[in-house]
Formats: sequence, C-alpha cells, structure tokens
Amino acid sequence: MLRKAVSRVPAISRSTVVLAMLIALMTVIFVVDTVTDYAVAAAVLYTAVLLIATQFLSVRTVVILTGASVLLTLVSFELTRSGAYEVGIINTTISVVVIGVTAYLGLKLKSAEQSAHEARERLLRMARLTTLGQLTTSIAHEVSQPLGAIATSASACSRWLAQEPPNVEKALAAVERIAGDANRASDILARVRGMARSEAPRKAEFDFNQAVREVLELSQGDMTRTGAEVSLSLAEGLPAAFADRVQIQQVVGNLVLNAMEAASALPDRTLRLAIASELEPAGKIRFSISDNGPGLSSETAQHLFDAFWTTKERGFGLGLTISRAIVENNGGHIWTQPVAGGPGVIFLFNVKATGAAA
Repeated sequence: MLRKAVSRVPAISRSTVVLAMLIALMTVIFVVDTVTDYAVAAAVLYTAVLLIATQFLSVRTVVILTGASVLLTLVSFELTRSGAYEVGIINTTISVVVIGVTAYLGLKLKSAEQSAHEARERLLRMARLTTLGQLTTSIAHEVSQPLGAIATSASACSRWLAQEPPNVEKALAAVERIAGDANRASDILARVRGMARSEAPRKAEFDFNQAVREVLELSQGDMTRTGAEVSLSLAEGLPAAFADRVQIQQVVGNLVLNAMEAASALPDRTLRLAIASELEPAGKIRFSISDNGPGLSSETAQHLFDAFWTTKERGFGLGLTISRAIVENNGGHIWTQPVAGGPGVIFLFNVKATGAAA
C-alpha cells in the first residue's frame, strides 16, 4: 500500500502544479481584460488555459475552469469602464462563445484520445492471444519431429525384443534414441517457453558440424524411406558456432524436411540433397542445403517466409517463418538462391562463429 501511495504522489503533484499555474494565468487574463479597453478581447486567451487543462486535468476540472472563464469574462465586462459599450457586448459575446466551443472541442479530443487508448489496449490483448495461438501451432510443428522419431524407435525396439532370441543390443540402442529424442523435445519446449517470455536465445559455443550430423541422424529414417542420395560436405577446422544450439538444429531439421518433401513431389526423379558448411570471409559459419526438386515459382519466392503461407496440402505454413525468426534472433540471415544449371533450390543461412565480427 505504501508503494502505491508513493507512486501516486508525482501524478497528484503535477496536476496540482498545473492547476495552480492555470489559475494564476486566468487571474492575469482577468486583470488585463478588466483594465483594457472594450475593444481588446483579452478574454479569448482563456482558450489557451482550457487547451492546456484538457491535456493534464480531469474532465470535471476542465468543466469547472470553463465555467470560471465564462464568469470572469462577464465580471470583467461589468468592471471595464473604457471603450464603446456596444463593442464590449460584441467582444464579450464572441469570447464566451469561443470559450464554450474550445472547451467542447477540447473535451471531445480528450474523449477521442481515451477511446484510442482503450482501442490500443484491446488490440494489444488481441495480439497477445494471436501470438499464443501461433505459439501453440509452433509447439505442435516443432515437437512433431522428435515425437515421430520416438514412435519409430519404439516400434523398432518392439521388433528387436520380439525376435527369438531377443536382440537386446539393438533394443537398447533404440531405447537410447528414444531418450535422446525425448530430451530434444523437452529442450524445444523449454526454448519455446523462453520465446513466449521474450527471453533471449541461450547462446553458447558449440560444434556446428556435429550439430548438423545429429540432425541428419534423426532424419536418416526419412532419407532411407524416400531413397534420397545425400552429399555431405562439412568444412573441416570450423571455429565454434556461437548461437542457441537447439534452435539452430531446429532450423537445419526444418530445411532438411522441406527439401525432402519438395523433391518427393516429383516421384519420377531420384531425390538428391547436397548439404554443406563453410566459413564465410566475414567470419560467420554458413550452412546450405540444395535439392533437385521443382524449384521456386516467383509467387512462392515472394511469400516464402510469410506466416501461414504454404504450398503443402497439410502444411502449417510456419516452418520457414519460425526458421527465419530463429536465425535472425541468433544474429544470422537466411535466404535462397537457384541451383546453377539445374532444377531445385538452395537454402542458406549463417550464424556467428567464435571470434567473428558483430
């Protein structure tokens, strides 16, 4: 309670100071309007008082100041002794009307500003709800990969144990893969929770090539199923990457999955993927994956990273949007380029390396 009371003191003090200054200004205006000739319509200066009041004071206070301004204008007219009386009547009437109109417009403006503020608050609440909706879809999209791998490993484990005699060694290997995928799913959920809280990525040094190999191992089942031919060219002697390892692996996994799905759209063609890493002249580590799929149309290239835009029948339209957000949050950049002299497309992204310039 004490903290709340203390926090309210500055606002109350400011209102009091503003009100005192306006009263002093109104007093000056009243004196000037009284001692000058009827032809000098000094009362119109009350409009400045009212305009200031609408910015800093409550509606009730503005109404009271408006009434006081009108009253002071009329009293000043009665006390003024110099000038043409008819001119005084005209100027006083004009001043009263101007004061009333100014107060009305000022209060309408104040009401409009309040309505705009409330509308902004509603939009912010709606945006938060929309973000939560996108986040829910993101969780489903990102966790589906390790959960699928867990299901595959569990099925394999059952087959190994059902053999006579049971192949315990391979069953244990499948259990280890299940544990690894479960930990990966848990890490993804922890990162998504961190993104929901607007936390910065957990950047640390890690072996970039090893992180890529781990993702490819998880994708081995899909590669075997589709008959993909994979060319792997990971540069040796790379410095350690400096980024969020789990998030970068999410990006690599998304790009690998997208490449296989795009190329599989052409069943009469053997799927070929070329995956590479290299050190850029600027000191960042670059990852690239190319496929021999249909490539990108001009429309697809234009909307490639837009949320909820997809060419897949069952796609979420979030994979590349999430990937771009992750790469940029880790200080990198993601882009595409056509395959030279052939079909397909190349996806590339870079991340900071230890010792790279910011």
